[in-house]
Amino acid sequence: MANQTKKEDQQESTQKTAFVTGASGFTGGHLCRHLVERGYRVKGMVRKSSRTAHLQELGVELVTGDLANEFDVSAALRDTDVVFHVAAAYRQEGISKEQFWRVNVDGTRRLLEQALAGGVKRFVHCSTVGVQGEITNPPADETAPYNPGDHYQESKVEGEKVALGFFDHHHLEGVIVRPVGIYGPGDTRFLKLFKFIHNGKFRMIGSGDVLYHLTYIDDLVEGIILAGEKKQAVGHIYTLGGEEYLPLKELVARIAAVLEKPVPNHSLPLKPVYWAATLCEVVCRPLGIEPPLYRRRLDFFTKDRAFSIEKAKRELGYRPKVSLEEGLARTARWYKEHGML
Repeated sequence: MANQTKKEDQQESTQKTAFVTGASGFTGGHLCRHLVERGYRVKGMVRKSSRTAHLQELGVELVTGDLANEFDVSAALRDTDVVFHVAAAYRQEGISKEQFWRVNVDGTRRLLEQALAGGVKRFVHCSTVGVQGEITNPPADETAPYNPGDHYQESKVEGEKVALGFFDHHHLEGVIVRPVGIYGPGDTRFLKLFKFIHNGKFRMIGSGDVLYHLTYIDDLVEGIILAGEKKQAVGHIYTLGGEEYLPLKELVARIAAVLEKPVPNHSLPLKPVYWAATLCEVVCRPLGIEPPLYRRRLDFFTKDRAFSIEKAKRELGYRPKVSLEEGLARTARWYKEHGML
């Protein structure tokens, strides 16, 4: 009995503590679950309005804070081994440049300052491959230059620069990870694509030859955790993606296959749709109305998104385990189970 107690005490003393921002979100929630399963003590930063029942069931210690406003989580950061900074203002219509900056740049800076003051050992900053914008010579690796195409991507570039500068100046162990096209059960960013293919209303805009790259959520969070654990990761940037990228028209065909629906064969020429989107923006935005169609939405059909994950494989031991077909099937099944298709 005494030996068992001693062993439990030893385990308790070596247990790592992780602090996760955006814990109530899709990526943050999955990250919390994986960390708990690995034996971490997990603290999750959430806003007052966040839904947190699933985190409480996991035993995550909730810390209230909002990156968009003044916050102080310094007390919760004491004795923390690693911060996983996942929270961000994401790319969507209706968010101003100032809002993106307040969360993705200023909020990141405040969190870094409080992490340093709290004696945090490592800080993993979750960025995005969007900082590289449109990829001109796919697949792009981590050395491809910054090429942001909108306010969201610009704010994430600045957030990266703030983090990298902080790591260097203050000698804080830091790592940047750039996820690629996150998807999986529980996320709805790709729901519209699945739904339109399911109901036969999908129309390809343009040729469908642009490249697209996805990352299944469980593979992504495993890569993020590796970035927080591997000694050789310190000071580096890693792209985390799935094993393959493919033309958009092939992705559409694979989704149709898992949905057991005919492959869509209707398409629209790009140029007229582009001018229609421009007109919608010109008419709607001065009236404070969100355009039903806007040019940025066309990026999905026009810009290559293909990346190399070789550095993460080589240095982190990152190995995506879920194939694209299996990931798409799991996602489609979740949508159906929740009455979304």
